[in-house]
Amino acid sequence: MYRYGIVGFMTARYRQIADDLRRRIETGQYKPGTKLPVYAELTEIYDTGRSVIRAALAVLQEEGLVQVRGRGGTVVRPRTTRRRVQRGSVVHRDDGGYVFPAWRPGEAWQVHGRPRASIEPIPARPAELLGVEEGAEVFRRRRVTSPVGEPPFQIADTWLHPQALIDAPQVGEIHTGPGGYLDRLEEAGHGPISWREIKRVRLPSVEEARLLGIPRSVPVLEVARLDLSAESRQPLAVTVCVIPGDRFEEVTDLRRDKSARWPR
Repeated sequence: MYRYGIVGFMTARYRQIADDLRRRIETGQYKPGTKLPVYAELTEIYDTGRSVIRAALAVLQEEGLVQVRGRGGTVVRPRTTRRRVQRGSVVHRDDGGYVFPAWRPGEAWQVHGRPRASIEPIPARPAELLGVEEGAEVFRRRRVTSPVGEPPFQIADTWLHPQALIDAPQVGEIHTGPGGYLDRLEEAGHGPISWREIKRVRLPSVEEARLLGIPRSVPVLEVARLDLSAESRQPLAVTVCVIPGDRFEEVTDLRRDKSARWPR
């Protein structure tokens, strides 16, 4: 029977066990998608109590290596492949309406679950961007999407300003018609709409981590797109996209200004 030896007096026992389990995961002894031994077996392997095993697994869960599913056991998370993306800044138009810069142009995406439209208390960040009071009841559209065949890649929440619903009531319906809610807003006198993107990195909320299947220790990229009225210059809606930080890397090609020309 394997017994785990003492690595160092200053290292807590659960850290030693976490280090050993991490090594076994990284070397492929415990493969992605498979379960770790149950608590009873782990306590016997490492000759320790359940509370120490629980603490060790919590370390691995925070690192994003495993998911602790209660009665479903502890599962090794699939290794994520970072998507190298080069987003542009040009908005196009096709038969379906406006097309915004994509993570990978032309790629087919799928929706996880059903898109939702409901009245919800608006959180602080979108409330700030939209110019409404935090916690106010605001119309929200939500979609959880990913490239076809991949796990959830992003949460997209579109929050509509109450004035937008007054000016264009159809934007609050399930089916907003050809061109989507943006066409309805432009037809109501707000066109041509302009857009502004704001990006920041933060930790996910409990709900976001659950929907994306990530631990709360994994940072996310938040991309907020404001839809600005040509009439008032005020935001009509804000779409907040949340993407796990371990799923992508953004690439930008730098260009020389005339002052940096070569030969000099």
